[in-house]
Amino acid sequence: MTTLPASLRPLAERLFGDRLELAERFAALLAEQGPERGLIGPREVERLWERHLLNCALMADAIDSSVRTLADVGSGAGLPGVVIAIARPELQVMLIETMQRRTTWLEEVDAELGLGLEVVRARAEELHGEREFEVVTARAVAALDKLARWTLPLVEEEGLLLAMKGSSAADEIERAQKVLTKLGGIDPTITRYGMGEVEVPTTVVQVRRRPKASRKGDARG
Repeated sequence: MTTLPASLRPLAERLFGDRLELAERFAALLAEQGPERGLIGPREVERLWERHLLNCALMADAIDSSVRTLADVGSGAGLPGVVIAIARPELQVMLIETMQRRTTWLEEVDAELGLGLEVVRARAEELHGEREFEVVTARAVAALDKLARWTLPLVEEEGLLLAMKGSSAADEIERAQKVLTKLGGIDPTITRYGMGEVEVPTTVVQVRRRPKASRKGDARG
């Protein structure tokens, strides 16, 4: 079932505003094509809204209204990148994905919904030194220590890495601390969005990237 449940409509309207129809069209595309194209499992169709679309859209609550550039690493089915682009049309969004069949899907979705996305087939590390963004997002890509190596070099000074995580978020931060420090990642925090609005809130690990001058100072120390 891809119809937005009535109980979730107030939250969907808060998150998507007058672009809710676009979110509903995206949900329909995912339900129709996602399983057969290997983007989502068949069992995920019936819980697309709460476990996927709204779960991802809640991530937009972590993005300051002043932010203009965002990259989503390992976009896959468009979660969370496409969803965030629908919820926050002022953002310039790049979707980074390694698999051709997935970039094809993302390009088709962009054309169908008219989102103005930039879809790039590449590994995140191939863009190191070439592109930087105010915010970089990732969902279910890798453990935080590995994810940080791929993503933090794409985050501009004082920008944010937003990694959607589960119950192991605190343990992942602890294990990744040395890697984060080495890459200039500071102040890792865990925030849960959608408390009281959805059954399973969205857990986001936020890591800020230290200014380069500070990183040099730490290196000397």
